[in-house]
This record gives sequence, structure tokens and C-alpha cells, in this order.
Amino acid sequence: MNNAAFQQHQKSIEDVSDDQLERTFQTNIFGYFYMARAAIPRMKRGSAIVNTGSITGLQGSKELLDYAATKGAIHAFTKSLAQSLVEKKIRVNCIAPGPIWTPLNVADKKPAEAAKHGKETPMERPGQPEEVAPAYVFFASNADSSYITGEVLTLLGGETTAA
Repeated sequence: MNNAAFQQHQKSIEDVSDDQLERTFQTNIFGYFYMARAAIPRMKRGSAIVNTGSITGLQGSKELLDYAATKGAIHAFTKSLAQSLVEKKIRVNCIAPGPIWTPLNVADKKPAEAAKHGKETPMERPGQPEEVAPAYVFFASNADSSYITGEVLTLLGGETTAA
């Protein structure tokens, strides 16, 4: 499972420093690539790679330009790697959650803003990590998802459109 991310809200593209841009790409997509490249030679038929994307990779985010770009890259990486590994019978899928209550999602927000996290979803709250975990188990399970590869599953708190 690939799950690493860095994000920092910025008001405009001019506010995203070169250091921030490099850190975001190094953490959010390079790490996934390096991990997959190291793991694949050791993986057996029926194995699975599950990546963590984000709804921002599908919809964009005006204050998370670099983060959204990396999450979109993860979605494309998932689909491409799935095509590359299908003959080896290794499945590759991605979970693309909406607002989930994790330290990453509120780390650079003021308390009043953090308290509103997820309120815009139809369920009017952020998801909890334990509500996302079963999707990872599903994609990791050969018994449950042996015919599924190259998918990006959105978990959006009742929202029914990803883009």
C-alpha cells in the first residue's frame, strides 16, 4: 500500500515555492514509484498494490495546485502500472478519498477552518480513517477483487460525482 502525502495550502501559484513544489512531488508521487519499483520483483501472482490518491486529483483544488497535480499523477500511475503488471497477475488500484479526518487535512488550517472540514459533503462531516480502511482491504483481497485492476475508487461522503 502506498500512502504518503504532503500538502500545504497556498493562495496562488506564485506562493508555491520551488522547495514546496519539489517536496510535494518527492513525497507524493516519487515515493510511490520508488516503492512499487522495489516491491514488484518480490511480488507473486495474485498480489496487489493499492495507492492512495485524492478527489483533488480528479477535481483539482485552487489552493492545493501542487498536491492536486501529484494526486492526478498517482491516478495515472495506477492505471498505467495496472496495464504494465496485468500479465504478471499483479493488480493495481487506487483509493481517492474526499475529506477524511486526518492530521494532513487540517495541519495548515486555523482551528475555525479545521472545524468545517468535510461539512460540504452530503453527509455533512468528514470521513474517519476506519471508514476508508475497508476499501483498502477490499482491493488487497484476492478473494474479493481478483478481477479488478486499474480502478480509482472515490469515497466522497455521499457525493455521487467525482468530476
